Amino acid sequence: MINPKLIDLPKILDKRGNLSFFEYPNQLPFEIERTYWIYDVPGGEVRGSHAFKEQQEFIVALSGSFDVVIHDGKEEKRFSLNRSYHGLHIPKMFWRKLENFSTNSLALIVSDKTYDETDYIRDFEEFKRLADEK
Repeated sequence: MINPKLIDLPKILDKRGNLSFFEYPNQLPFEIERTYWIYDVPGGEVRGSHAFKEQQEFIVALSGSFDVVIHDGKEEKRFSLNRSYHGLHIPKMFWRKLENFSTNSLALIVSDKTYDETDYIRDFEEFKRLADEK
């Protein structure tokens, strides 16, 4: 099983402003099929709280900060994203939730699949059962 991991992105320093990027296959382990972003999250709100049967994602904090809490069915791990030159790769079959959003934070998410509601696992107990079967 591939585990979630932080990926350092290129950082091109320039006195006019820095630039970072990601591309397949140099930084991303998959080709991008969908891109979306989460913003204007009210204080205390949690986003995500689901897993994917097949989809994998890469998450970057373009602005501000937030935590990504990952669960494999047995244990939980927390990643704090607060730099636009680091991203978190989340393989399929990991429960994820995003929380502790700072004011004006912007989460960019890219995935290797287009939107498919049937790929989502939205019940944590069902997720744990399916993860245990793997």
